[in-house]
Amino acid sequence: MSTADFNAEFFLKFVKFGIVGFSGIFVDFGITFLCKEKLKIQKYVANSLGFTAATISNYILNRFWTFQSHDKAQLLQFGKFFGIALIGLVLNNLLIYLFNDKLKFNFYLSKVFAIAIVSVWNFFANYLYTFAG
Repeated sequence: MSTADFNAEFFLKFVKFGIVGFSGIFVDFGITFLCKEKLKIQKYVANSLGFTAATISNYILNRFWTFQSHDKAQLLQFGKFFGIALIGLVLNNLLIYLFNDKLKFNFYLSKVFAIAIVSVWNFFANYLYTFAG
């Protein structure tokens, strides 16, 4: 595989990961909004529930579409993906705390910033660890 092929393949995976992540935003925000605004669940718990639902959705889409993984050890692979997502969740909640509680940005705007930042972590960690090889 040439460097150009690698770069094109890497870029395509990054774009697909971004599209999957964008779809996950709707899952994340939908669950978070439902839990926080309608069910009156505490905002960090609601955020965590939305994030977890999006993580499961994103794993399935990334496994089959972005990385076209045929790894038979799906449970192990999902464990890696989920572990990376848990680190991302901690980062996500810390960033929301920073933007919303400390800097007084709107909660949902803070969530957008947190998702954008954590998405970079998620892509590289999953590219290099979960779906490597």
